[in-house]
Amino acid sequence: MTVTGQDTDVVRARGALEDGRASVRLRAAMAVGTTPDPRFVDKLVERCAVEPEFFVRDMLTWALTRHPVSLTLPPLVREVRSEHAQARSQALHTLSKIGDRRAWPVITRALLTDADDEVARSAWRTAVLLVPEGEESALAVVLATQLGRGERETQLSLSRALVALGEVIVPALHAATSSPDPGTHAHALATRRLLRDPDTGFEFAIEEAKRVVALGGSGREGR
Repeated sequence: MTVTGQDTDVVRARGALEDGRASVRLRAAMAVGTTPDPRFVDKLVERCAVEPEFFVRDMLTWALTRHPVSLTLPPLVREVRSEHAQARSQALHTLSKIGDRRAWPVITRALLTDADDEVARSAWRTAVLLVPEGEESALAVVLATQLGRGERETQLSLSRALVALGEVIVPALHAATSSPDPGTHAHALATRRLLRDPDTGFEFAIEEAKRVVALGGSGREGR
């Protein structure tokens, strides 16, 4: 078999994507995205699952978006089902950047409620971008089951995802205010406040909601 200069370049680039230096990996991902080549798609997806540096992962995602969706969608959909959390999270993130709604069926309830916060957050962001018209209310119901979950950053991500769906979330938020869990109750109130007044900061909204719950209020008035 004759090895061409082009083949040698591909081998070299693949090796650079695995280099021990983050700066080299970054430049390699940028080069692949600048000159898309179908032979790199699987390698880019593979690297997303194990790349330790955020800024390199972001460049890998960008490089994938530069390739035809027909080539990137199948491996990303497979990766979403990986047993490794980073693989699932980054694949979901990349799908959100691609924005092709044919990927919607892969956004399952299991992903939206994934035990790993990063995976769940990626699934929430991707879901609100890909949800088909008419299915927003059903998505809101599933997302509302995660109210009260995690630390402040995770809660903010969920609130933003819910608010992005618009008024369809109101019934789900109203139901969540009946939760006996004060964290869920407060998160629901804070999210509703953000829906009504997007300029309200999340910190202010959540602290105000906690005060309402602590004082025994439902916060249901004005719904």
